[in-house]
Amino acid sequence: MDNLDLVRLQEELSAQGILMSFSGPFSHSIIEELGVAVKNYLESAQVARPALMDVFAVYIEQAQNVRNYIDRREQGPEQARLSHSGIVVVARKDGRYVVSSGNLVDRVDAPSLVAHLERLRALDKAGLKALYKQRMREPLSDRSGAGLGLIDMARKAAEPLDYGLSAVDEQYMFFSLRVMI
Repeated sequence: MDNLDLVRLQEELSAQGILMSFSGPFSHSIIEELGVAVKNYLESAQVARPALMDVFAVYIEQAQNVRNYIDRREQGPEQARLSHSGIVVVARKDGRYVVSSGNLVDRVDAPSLVAHLERLRALDKAGLKALYKQRMREPLSDRSGAGLGLIDMARKAAEPLDYGLSAVDEQYMFFSLRVMI
């Protein structure tokens, strides 16, 4: 392994406004511990309580979405590849907080995910609130894994949810989600 230039890495993270980043297998305990770290950082920076709670909630939702997707999909020889594909980043940019996450997704799952995100991006705050209430009234068995969480993130976001899909190979794409708070 080549020597890792940690000084240069730290400078790059700082230049990008990155406050916290984790890449690797997501477990409940890792999500919880990083959540505590995010919350402590925001409290020490004296971030207003509503913003603090929104950043914390969006971080938790994104990290859980990554973990839950991988948990549902990781079977067979690709298990290690999927479980190590998750990443979550909390950053500060232009006076706002940005919570981003990413992970490998099966190409067959991409169209429905994109359709759901595009539907959310097209709604204003009142439309998002109405959709959230509608989904809350549905039986749990009718709800998809990430649907309600994505709606809640869209409600907390200062801008429409930003996402991307990058081709990795014939089976997988890398999905990234960016929420500006």
